[in-house]
Amino acid sequence: MSRDTTVIPARAEDGARVESVRAQSARAEHKPRALPEDAVIILPVRNLVLFPGVVLPITIGRERSRVAAQHALRSQQPVGVLLQRRREIDHPGPDDLHWVGTTGTILRYVSAPDGAHHIVTQGEERFRVVQFLEGWEFPVARVQRIAEQAARGPEIEAHALALKQRAVEILRMLPQVPEEMVAGLESITAPARLADLVAGLMDAAIDEKQAMLETFDLGERIEKLLAHLARRAEVLRLTQEISERTRESIDQRNREHLLREQLRSIQKELGEGEENAAELAEIEKAISEAGMPGEVEKQARKELKRLQRMPEGAGEHSMVRTYLDWLTELPWRNPDPAPIDIAAARSVLDADHYGLEKVKRRILEYLAVRKLNPSGKSPILCFVGPPGVGKTSLGQSIARATGREFSRVSLGGVHDEAEIRGHRRTYIGSLPGNIIQGLRKAGTRNCVMMLDEVDKLGAGGFHGDPASALLEVLDPEQNSTFRDNYLGVPYDLSRVMFVCTANVLDTIPGPLRDRMEVIQLPGYTEEEKLQIARRYLVARQLEANGLEPGQCEIGDDALRVIIGDYTREAGVRNLEREIGTVFRHVAMRIAEGMAGQMGIPAAQVAEILGPRRFEAEVAMRAAEPGVATGLAWTPVGGDILFIEATRMPGGGKLILTGQLGDVMKESAQAALSLIKSRADPLGIDAAVLEKSDIHVHVPAGATPKDGPSAGVAMFLALASLLTGRAVRSEVAMTGEISLRGLVLPIGGVKEKVLAALRAGITTVMLPARNRREFEEIPADAREKLRFVWLERVDDALAVALSPEPAHAAA
Repeated sequence: MSRDTTVIPARAEDGARVESVRAQSARAEHKPRALPEDAVIILPVRNLVLFPGVVLPITIGRERSRVAAQHALRSQQPVGVLLQRRREIDHPGPDDLHWVGTTGTILRYVSAPDGAHHIVTQGEERFRVVQFLEGWEFPVARVQRIAEQAARGPEIEAHALALKQRAVEILRMLPQVPEEMVAGLESITAPARLADLVAGLMDAAIDEKQAMLETFDLGERIEKLLAHLARRAEVLRLTQEISERTRESIDQRNREHLLREQLRSIQKELGEGEENAAELAEIEKAISEAGMPGEVEKQARKELKRLQRMPEGAGEHSMVRTYLDWLTELPWRNPDPAPIDIAAARSVLDADHYGLEKVKRRILEYLAVRKLNPSGKSPILCFVGPPGVGKTSLGQSIARATGREFSRVSLGGVHDEAEIRGHRRTYIGSLPGNIIQGLRKAGTRNCVMMLDEVDKLGAGGFHGDPASALLEVLDPEQNSTFRDNYLGVPYDLSRVMFVCTANVLDTIPGPLRDRMEVIQLPGYTEEEKLQIARRYLVARQLEANGLEPGQCEIGDDALRVIIGDYTREAGVRNLEREIGTVFRHVAMRIAEGMAGQMGIPAAQVAEILGPRRFEAEVAMRAAEPGVATGLAWTPVGGDILFIEATRMPGGGKLILTGQLGDVMKESAQAALSLIKSRADPLGIDAAVLEKSDIHVHVPAGATPKDGPSAGVAMFLALASLLTGRAVRSEVAMTGEISLRGLVLPIGGVKEKVLAALRAGITTVMLPARNRREFEEIPADAREKLRFVWLERVDDALAVALSPEPAHAAA
């Protein structure tokens, strides 16, 4: 070592640190100095360990390493390959390197076109660093070369033989290993060379290889190699067994699955699988943003993992994808509370509907309660009434008044429970029930959902009972955890405001009816129809027929003619059709250029709509004894009912015709018995009754009729026939009778009263026990009609029968 060079003391084996010194004089004319005899050029590497006798390629990326390799190649000197302790360090110092390495001869130096430098090095012998030197452009260190032990003996040879056999066994278990490698390994006889070659080839962690390099004792090194190769051989053996079992058990379906997985991998390598990955990422994002409850999100992520492992061609792929779409698109978050303005809601209801004060008051009461108690449960209303009275449009108005979305579910003819609860996910094409579908369409849980025609649900059968399935939906105590069969997770319906519609209550099962708040919509009076036509129907039909408001004018008199002579209904559906017919006539005249503007007077209605379809026939048909006008209730509103009676010579039989039901037949029997019991006070000869047959007929014989409320009308018809006193033509009656002469209460009072008003009746006789329903009768009907409250049939006789006989009784 020269005098002008200072050395760094080597790190002793007992752990003493190396002291750094610097060169005292500059290198003359930048010429590299000769290395000391016991010094080598150090080449730090990141991820490989060079063993003696092993040839390895090394990629050189650092400038100092490149200069070191070039200097060693020019000076034909070996390099010392040392492994870094941490790979991320770009300029390693003495403390960043392992101090045990292998010297190697550079066999070849290659400069690639991309600027990379590569060397091929053959390991020679182990060394230990004694001192690191400074003063060179590359790392230099004094080293102590460690010669390999020339160990011989039966134990070493036995270990070496076992090592060779184990290494050959592993090579034969690996795929695509050339026979030349196996032959070369078998040809090695030196135990030390064999150990280093196996250590260089073995699949082990880089730190484990460095520990093997630092094991100088040959016997100990071979034992470590044998232990590692034993573990590796066991892993390979188990892998082969698993592969063999899998190969034997695979069938055609699994083979196709494997091929699809391979195709998926190939597509991924080609970049063709990026679209599917993007879709999965989009679904995962949708799950995170949906605001699902914990149980639902757990189920969604479980299905997403299944989808990720499933090939696109699998039959279940589309089912799982559709299921996840439903979960992510349903409204799960609690809706933000909207401000409630009672006055604005009242204005909306008044603008959309005329009358219906009871319904409007109930809606405003709900809004008031919700304003005071935002967390309260929504009511479940059921509007019951004949067609055309505005049940469905009233639901839409409720949605507008409450500021909610509106969703309509039609239940007419539904006979499968799955239409309510959803189909189970056991086949392709299964879907959630109509309730969940309606919520998805509405986009919020805080919506108004109309269940239309709930009275027309199909009867239960082998498909289940849809009415029973609705019990959970319409029960405020249960619908917070409604479970659709398709979703398989609970869904909260407590925020939904359900509104049901029905024409009749009789066909709705009792338990289902018990869960709803029933509001009756019996029908409209003539004045209400006029107001509805003027406010809503005329404007709607003008727009539907392409007319401007100034092109056609229709007066109240014309509307009254249409209402009275061309419609006879509880609602306004036919009225709107007839108004549309009038406007189409006007539209045709304007389109032909025959008129630019038209007015429709009352006299012209018949020219457009034809002869009048309805007329008040009460006076004509009640002008003779034996005819009484009764009042009936039908699913489409109230109606008048004529009871006709006549007698003929016979044996005292009672003949009933007109397709009467059992209850109505019993009412006729009771009426006749009551007449016979009161024959003397009424002035009827009992002998005449014994020698005559009585025939009671109710016209419109094709229509089935039943119910007890025709008792009073039948009694009056028979009394009129047998006394010869005609029933007043302007009087109509309803009520059940008893054999004691009492008049019992009946139902459908409002509908019957409106029917009497439409038919031109001026006096209505009702049971006295129905007086409590008087306030529910529209004010217009109360003003135009005279009401007589009946306690006994004698009250009806006094009011309904004319004082003088129309002709002498036989």
